[in-house]
Amino acid sequence: MKKLLFCLAVLLSNALYAQRKVTEVTLPANLTIHFVSPEPIQYVDISSKQISGDLPLKNVLRLRLNDSVTSFTDALITVAGEKFIAQYHVVRGNADALTEINILPEDMQPLDIAGIGFSQNQLKSMALRVIAERPAKQMEKVKAFGLTGKLNHIYTAGDYIFLDISYRNKTNLGYDIEDFRFRIDDKKVNKASNVQSFELKPEFVLFATPAFEKSYRNIFVFKKISFPGNKVLLAELSEKQISGRVLTLKISYQDILNADTIPN
Repeated sequence: MKKLLFCLAVLLSNALYAQRKVTEVTLPANLTIHFVSPEPIQYVDISSKQISGDLPLKNVLRLRLNDSVTSFTDALITVAGEKFIAQYHVVRGNADALTEINILPEDMQPLDIAGIGFSQNQLKSMALRVIAERPAKQMEKVKAFGLTGKLNHIYTAGDYIFLDISYRNKTNLGYDIEDFRFRIDDKKVNKASNVQSFELKPEFVLFATPAFEKSYRNIFVFKKISFPGNKVLLAELSEKQISGRVLTLKISYQDILNADTIPN
């Protein structure tokens, strides 16, 4: 469905681009050019089969003329990110042409697709604002194995929830992170009842930290978390060892309802 929406956006944008100048870039023979996007690339269309392209990184488009090409003239390249679409007129050029093309705001046409929400860059910017704040509230806490886990704060922006979580290690053993899982579970588990557990995946995580010695803090972003009062959101941190230390932080729905807006 997401791919279909982007395809429709591309088709609808053709009329817009017919009325505005498309930036021209040159593609030399035997050289590769790279388009660098400010956000992850979601869709690419290359109008000519004489050009090969791929995405070596989420925000980098790599283009090269096929080896068999002898009479290339031009092509139209369409690149769509999470919040923009851009088109470029590619022509054959000399070896001294630019091989790195930054996709700039003046080349972008904004996309407004329902359900997309914030882009990864926007989420990162907001998460950085959150982590710049000193934890003012002591909300939920868990202690075990010489470790202390804390839910420092919860913020909201639009349909998104930002969880500010930190850990303190009072032991001399470093902590190698195996996994950080989030799930919604029953507050009380009876042996005779069927437990329904729902795992949640963050939309965005600020830092990819593999280990820490004494302290760890991160921002986890979710979209539209809601659950009944007899459930609880569990944040489970586990260690890379057979007898690894596992800490489970419990977050109530009331904590989420009391969330603050992200500071400017």
